[in-house]
Amino acid sequence: MINRQRLIDEFINLVRIDSLTKQERKMADALMAKLKGMGFEAYEDDTGTKIGGNAGNIICHVKGKKRNPALLLMAHMDTVLPGISKNPVIDGDIIKTDGTTVLGGDDAAGIVVILETLKSLMEDNTPFADLYIVFTVAEEGGLYGARGLDLSKTPADYAIILDEGGDIGTVAVKAPYYNRFTVNFKGRAAHAGIEPEKGLSAIMLASKAIADMPNFGRIDAESTSNIGTIKGGEVRNIVAETCSIEGEIRSISEEKIDKFTEEIINHFKNTAEKLGGSIEYDIERMYPGFHIEETHEIIQLLKRASQISDIPLNLHATGGGSDTNIINDAGIPAVNISVGMSSVHSTDEYIRISDLEEACQFLTAVIKAAYEK
Repeated sequence: MINRQRLIDEFINLVRIDSLTKQERKMADALMAKLKGMGFEAYEDDTGTKIGGNAGNIICHVKGKKRNPALLLMAHMDTVLPGISKNPVIDGDIIKTDGTTVLGGDDAAGIVVILETLKSLMEDNTPFADLYIVFTVAEEGGLYGARGLDLSKTPADYAIILDEGGDIGTVAVKAPYYNRFTVNFKGRAAHAGIEPEKGLSAIMLASKAIADMPNFGRIDAESTSNIGTIKGGEVRNIVAETCSIEGEIRSISEEKIDKFTEEIINHFKNTAEKLGGSIEYDIERMYPGFHIEETHEIIQLLKRASQISDIPLNLHATGGGSDTNIINDAGIPAVNISVGMSSVHSTDEYIRISDLEEACQFLTAVIKAAYEK
């Protein structure tokens, strides 16, 4: 049976731990101690060393009554800024920030739901198949922990990632491909007061290119783009020779993301060259998208869990990326389920205690459904 007070205490304890991206050492140590205290053999991989962080992924095999179908349960350890010295406040059914930092429920909520569910299963002597537990690092910085994970050590049939918002029972079954790009506009420097006509402002080139940029913002129901930063020039009295912009493109469709990326870069190139300048650019595919069909076995498992828990299932598409993208691309069918987090990445972040409880109930039902399979 889910222990409400233990769940609250564990969540408060975890969110108070500073655990920014690539600085998850304290969180990793705390989780290693908790898993070992529960009688499990956990270990840390070398991902931290590879990505320049101070901690690696935490991995744990929980042996069940039978081997298959095995589930991989995942949540990430890192949080975003402002996330130092977090001070959670309990207000009735809500746990919120004090208004100066994020709460860190993204993704301490996922971690605590996994831990409490495991404790409850063992206390109730509930049979389950093999479980693999992974707490990743550097999810927020670019899914680096999941990328560094050796999935041969976690041979699961299905993966459940606990890193989604919305009502409990909400499941992300579609997520976009993600490209990020940097474009460096090149003009000509000149003294702005004496001979500005000899110069060509790279800031002007970038501005015109952005102003007329095709496929900006909400492109269609499954595609978006954005320019996130612009930096140019050195001092105010010199016509800026260089200007750099950074942006992103997302789409559920790989065909569309490739098409939109090409159109945007070609527009920047043509605009700059038409005005006498030039560009250099770099495009990086940060992660692949995924689309789990409703007929897939993992969806049937979730439907059974919905019946067991009496929690309605809501299958939806998300515009964000998560470790789920990486796990699907590696060949393990994976979905991202809600743990009730709200207003994440902001100082208004909060979570309902009742949602944490219900998330544990839903995860318990998923584990039971897998055992019955």
